[in-house]
Amino acid sequence: MELPGEAVQLKMAPVERLLELKRLAKKQKTARHAGVMVLFYPSTHNETHLILILRKTYKGVHSAQVGFPGGKLEDTDESLEDAALRETEEEVAVSRERISVLKKLTEIYIPPSNFFVQPYLGITNETPHFVPQEDEVEALIEVPLSHFMDDSILITETLSTSYATEIEVPAYLLNDHVVWGATAMMLSEVRALLNDVL
Repeated sequence: MELPGEAVQLKMAPVERLLELKRLAKKQKTARHAGVMVLFYPSTHNETHLILILRKTYKGVHSAQVGFPGGKLEDTDESLEDAALRETEEEVAVSRERISVLKKLTEIYIPPSNFFVQPYLGITNETPHFVPQEDEVEALIEVPLSHFMDDSILITETLSTSYATEIEVPAYLLNDHVVWGATAMMLSEVRALLNDVL
């Protein structure tokens, strides 16, 4: 399938200057790179779920935010896909051998942390025994596919960010967690892909 791409991601973007910031980052070549895994799996009741993580509170721009398992590219990683698989194993204890990567999604630029993030769509055919990484993961958020695809999860939230205070941003409400910013933008593309096939 063809990717819906940036146009769909931007539906969930909280900043209008995102594309300009991305072009500038590509030109300057100072941004770091990361890989994340959008992982679907069967629950114990054989229903399709998506795993998200709530990050720990720390001194950083992504403190206490909802995101995907994943992280920055290390020297030991052969590729961004390897980084996403390695970090998924580290953060939620799903072995890379049990994940089938189905698709490379559209890269996204995150201005506050100066990262290009490459998301991958993956599945595991077994119900995982998740173990959150103690120093990085505050909580696991297991989202049923039926909930994820329900349009009632689309909300608008007033937030203060690293670049603005009290701004209205499009977001998703998933399992009572407000998901916004880059994670919401990536989820927007996933929802568009699934809407084409479901």
